Amino acid sequence: MSRWSWILKRIIQQIWFRAALLSLLSVALAVLVGVITPYLPYRFGGELGQDAVGTILGIMASSMLAVTTFSLTAMVSAYSSATQLATPRATQLLISDPTSQNALSTFLGAFVFSIVGIIGLQTSAYGHDGRVILFGATVLIVVLVVVTLLRWIGHITAFGRMADVIDRVEDAASRAMAAFAASPYLDGRSAVTIPDSAVALRAETTGYVSHVDVATLGRIADRAGWTVHVTALPGALVHPARDLMRIEGAPDDTQRAALIAAFTIERHRNFDQDPRLGLIALSEIASRALSPAVNDPGTAIEVLNALLRVLLCLPADVPDAAEAASRLPVHLPRPTVEEMLTDAFRPILRDGAQEIEVTIRLTATLAALHEALPDARAPIRALADHTAVRARRVMDDPDDLAAFEQAHDKAWPAGA
Repeated sequence: MSRWSWILKRIIQQIWFRAALLSLLSVALAVLVGVITPYLPYRFGGELGQDAVGTILGIMASSMLAVTTFSLTAMVSAYSSATQLATPRATQLLISDPTSQNALSTFLGAFVFSIVGIIGLQTSAYGHDGRVILFGATVLIVVLVVVTLLRWIGHITAFGRMADVIDRVEDAASRAMAAFAASPYLDGRSAVTIPDSAVALRAETTGYVSHVDVATLGRIADRAGWTVHVTALPGALVHPARDLMRIEGAPDDTQRAALIAAFTIERHRNFDQDPRLGLIALSEIASRALSPAVNDPGTAIEVLNALLRVLLCLPADVPDAAEAASRLPVHLPRPTVEEMLTDAFRPILRDGAQEIEVTIRLTATLAALHEALPDARAPIRALADHTAVRARRVMDDPDDLAAFEQAHDKAWPAGA
């Protein structure tokens, strides 16, 4: 995905975008009613008092203002709940929730339509036929508000709860992992040895790489006959002393600026091109659930189930040389299986090794991954062995230790 397409996607996901769009459409609808009325070939019969439409609009304006305020308060409460109970990394997923954004935007749009309609009625901008059309538009908006309100009531009952947060983080992690599986090198080529003569390019800002526009890097390199070696993947923390990339060539200042501009650096990590962030966020949820203040091993087990589903999408680290030869001359590393397993399971093992239910499920999860991912069996087996060693060291209850040994022997039979 190009940088501008990615930026447009991010803008559309912002909570203000839909609210502003529907508010503008509401203003346009209310104004359009007054503009087109003189040009209608048909005149409506019957009487419709100016106060009738104005009363409905007044009721809708006051009620929509209250509903909008309530909805915004409920959303902020859900963000706070997710931050305190799960992980702050999940907040960005709740903010971009389309159902809550649509509800808030619809209520705000109905409020704006009512205000503009009342202003038009008070200034006699509509006339008889205009009031009839305005009445019809008001009825349609009332129906839309009722349908949206019913959906919002069903949605808000689960919005921001622990299960909802886990599902959202899992979905984001699964999308990132699926994109990673489809293009492990972001449509570039696999990493190769970087010559010592390659020129290092660094950013002047400090933050996390959230997006790399490989297509732009490839076009610049292809025109100049260079080879680009990306050293900072999405999710990496960069600073003025760390290389973003190394160039086999001699770029001038303009070309350097264009190459560096292909990297988007922000203060916080983003799920889009960063498959490790979803694993980290899930493990943080489990780690918090296993803290002495919470003591909720059931949530940790739910997270282990989610991690299993996400990691089953992990692609094999086998570059396709024939396919890579046709790609742009941009080489990128990829997160290793060891790094992803560490991100996913180390916090859970650290905080839950003494919990028999958690260690048994962790052992079973690793066994399932070992069976499903033949290319990653060595690091998975190493982590399973480390889990067993740690569990034996921290478990004090002989019955718990015996139960763990039985589960471990069943999941990892001798010679497996």
